[in-house]
Formats: sequence, C-alpha cells, structure tokens
Amino acid sequence: MDCRTKENPERTFDLVLKVKCHASENEDPEVLWKFPEDFADQEVLQTVPKFCFPFDVERASRNQVGQHFAFVLTDIESKQRFGFCRLTAGGRICLCILSYLPWFEVYYKLLNTLADYLTKELEDDLNETLRSLYNHPVPKANTPVNLSVNQEIFFASEQVLKEQPSLARHSCFIAPDVTGLPTIPENRNLTEYFVAVDVNNMLQLFASMLHERRIIVTSGKLSTLTACLHGSVALLYPMYWQHIYIPVLPPHLLDYCCAPMPYLIGIHSSLLERVKNKSLEDVVVLNVDTNTLESPFNDLSSLPSDVVSALKNKLKKQSTATGDGVARAFLRAQAALFGSYRDALRYKPGEPITFCEESFVKHRSSLMKQFLETAVNLQLFKQFIDGRLAKLNAGKGFSDAFEEEITSGGFCGGKDFQCDYPFFE
Repeated sequence: MDCRTKENPERTFDLVLKVKCHASENEDPEVLWKFPEDFADQEVLQTVPKFCFPFDVERASRNQVGQHFAFVLTDIESKQRFGFCRLTAGGRICLCILSYLPWFEVYYKLLNTLADYLTKELEDDLNETLRSLYNHPVPKANTPVNLSVNQEIFFASEQVLKEQPSLARHSCFIAPDVTGLPTIPENRNLTEYFVAVDVNNMLQLFASMLHERRIIVTSGKLSTLTACLHGSVALLYPMYWQHIYIPVLPPHLLDYCCAPMPYLIGIHSSLLERVKNKSLEDVVVLNVDTNTLESPFNDLSSLPSDVVSALKNKLKKQSTATGDGVARAFLRAQAALFGSYRDALRYKPGEPITFCEESFVKHRSSLMKQFLETAVNLQLFKQFIDGRLAKLNAGKGFSDAFEEEITSGGFCGGKDFQCDYPFFE
C-alpha cells in the first residue's frame, strides 16, 4: 500500500457534494447539496468545489472535458484523500465523492447511480443509499457488497452469494484489494494510460519520474488525464512519488507549475496556454492527446540499456496487454534496478540493521553505477529504504510482489534473504 494511503479509514466516504459551476471563473462554484447534511469542515467545503471544475469554464465544452475524473487532496498527516467526480449538464454540474479509499471503479459506478437518481428525482432513494453506505464499516478487500435501495446494504461472503445468487444484483461490487498489482482491463486508470500513451512515452515518463523531475501531463479529456496520472504513479511500485502530486490542477492553483521542487501535475488542455505563459524551467511535458513528450533531459538514456530494452520488449508483446502484465513488466525493471539493495544491508549483533550506499553502487556496470549513484539521493529511493529498514528493525517480516520478483529474477547477489528474519551478512 502507498505510504500516503490512509490505513483503516473510519468510513467508506466522508462527503458527497453536488456543485454548480458559474459561467465565469471569477465566481466560486456553488454547493447545491451535500451529504451528510451536518458535515462541518469548512476548509474542505471551500476547497473541494474549486477542484470540481479544473478547466477553463468559459472555453471548454463537455465533449472536451469528459465525465469522470479524480483529484487528490493531502491532509495534515500527508495522507491522500480522493475526490471522485462526475460532470453533468454540459460540464456545469459536478457530483463529487470524497474518500480516503482509492476505489476508482467502485466510486465511478456509484456516481453513475447517484446521477441517475437525481435525473429521475429519486432523492429519497439517493439519500437512503448514501446513508446506508456511510453508516456501515469499511468492508475488507474482496468482500462482495450489495447496495440495495429501500434495504440496508448487505455485506455477503462469496459463499453466501453462491448459495443465494439472487443477492448478486447489478448494484453489487467487490471491495477492491488495493495492495495487489493493477490489472488490465479491471484497473481503469492503468487501462486508459496504456491505451492513450505509446510505449516509448511511457518509458520516457517513467524515467523522468525516477529522476524526480518537474512533470506536466496534459489532455483535453479529464478522465484520460487523471487516469494517466494515477496509472503512471502506480508503475513506480514499490516506490512512491514523494513530491507535489496534483492529478488535475484547478485554475486558481496554476502558479504551482512555477514551483522549484519536483512535481507531477495534470493540466486540462484549456489551461495549458496560461501555464506556458509562466516562467517554466526544466519541465517535462507529456501531451496525451498528441502522444508527444518534450523534455530538456535524457533521462531514459541514463537508465541501464539492458533494463530499458527488456522492459520495452515486454511491453510490446500482445500477451502483456492484459492481466498484470504491464505492472509486472515495470516491477521487473524496478527489481533489476534496485533489487540488489538486499546485498547492501548490514547487520551487527545488538545494533540496528543499516543500509550501506557505497556497497549498493559498487561492482556494477558503469552505467548502472552512474544511475545508482544518482538514485541513492532521490526521495523515492530514500523513502523505500527507510520503510524496509523500519520493518526489519521492528522485527516485522515483509513479503511482497517486489521481494518475490527480486528472488525469482535473481536480482540480488545470491545471499539468502528471509523476509521474516533479519539480514545477516
């Protein structure tokens, strides 16, 4: 799980808003309706509506904008809270669900249901559905959930559903397992990203993220734009983007693009000219609509050529395009780049396990050594190492897809490494 994803949130969602956009950016969006009615966090109520229309409201049409998209807010504990949105009425009305759970497919489906209720003026059904979901505990991963109008939400086991198939109604969904590798076509973000951006640009963007650049992604369709942002960061696993992350930037925050530190920002194409008029330096720009990437750096050539070649070949195979093939191809590349971290762990009896940077970068090919000398100074790598050391020194075992890939691919120096036992040199 991403270190910025909140563990064990109290509710499935915190807030649902219906927001109206005025014809001018000079007027703040208006909240028409909210659930729960007693939601009192004024900062959230003032912030969320401004993220509901992240485009030039005077220029962009609904066809340009698209229906579903998702923004991200960061709370005081640096945890991400997701705003799942559905635009209606020509892009002038937005339904938004605010939740700590990264359940994209589930909440997009729920937004469609809510929009249907509103269109048919079934507000009692809408409120009852939301009230039932709001008051129930967060379901465990892979648990079927049935949203039934005029009934309590029903949490059923898979066995119960097999014995009583009538319970598996159209409104039934499976609580996602967000700890696994994303799959195509089940994961909407990765699917849209893989379809919209060609392999060469995916590799270029991946390399730019590994070098922690200032990165702008732009598209005229909000659903595609935010899917590309969310999909691309997922491919960094087991590492996570540690800097400014704004999947879609509202007009009032465009100055963020002038920030001197690394960022990953999505911008609707209707706002791109305004951004280009600002003083941008050393910025990587991926235009999803034209499938072009502009960069002042040669980040991809800084990665070991054998790793890049293997990743590129894997991504171009038809068999990779479904299931976890894409995610696993990037995971294998990460294992090839960083898997030898195990060999740089140092243990002395009575002392904490440590990581030796010098050992990590030596005895490698010149290009790999050059890359790793840069990598050890990157925030995403430091966070990864700190996380591994914290678990080892706390006596906690860990076994995840990355460690399994290191072992199966032989990407460490051949020493035994027990994930439930401290490393001994």
